[in-house]
Amino acid sequence: MKNKIIDSIIELIQKYYNYDKKEINKIRYGLESIYLSLFKLIIIILLSFIIHTIKQLCIFLLFYCLLRLTAFGLHTKKSIHCWILSLLTFTLIPYLIKVLIINKNIMLITCLITIIIFIIYSPSDTEKRPLINKRKRLIYKLISLIIVLLYTFLIINNYKYSNYLFFAMILQSLLILPLSYKLLGLKYNNYKRYIRKEV
Repeated sequence: MKNKIIDSIIELIQKYYNYDKKEINKIRYGLESIYLSLFKLIIIILLSFIIHTIKQLCIFLLFYCLLRLTAFGLHTKKSIHCWILSLLTFTLIPYLIKVLIINKNIMLITCLITIIIFIIYSPSDTEKRPLINKRKRLIYKLISLIIVLLYTFLIINNYKYSNYLFFAMILQSLLILPLSYKLLGLKYNNYKRYIRKEV
């Protein structure tokens, strides 16, 4: 079904635009990524409905995606790994948000640890999207740090959605750690290879 949908979209594109094979392959790759992401999201939403965590999922995704936009983080090489991690993460975390009452001191200590992780490791690139531009890396680092500090400030002040912010910080900090990359067999600090080539 996936191939049929993508093939029909590509056929439609080729009617109006004269792209070469290389460009078509790029478009196909992009369409496949969109298709898989949407399909995954639909499955996660259905699971959330079943376990009654759809509200928690939506709010959590908002706070998490805000961090992910500038801190980036790992992407698995294999689709099956992505499926397993996504399903576990986005069904388990909203459930934990719903049922857990976390001690304030534990929250604050964890927030301090995540701030340190963001100072050292954010932003964290991938092989397919290396962050070569030094200025952009610095801007992304500063923005992600501002967001993390804002989240921490809100948590300290007993913000209504503190649990959501707390878990968003934990998840994103795990996704930028070199150890996480190593465990999944991924290369870390990919931009450095391009800098060496230029020297």
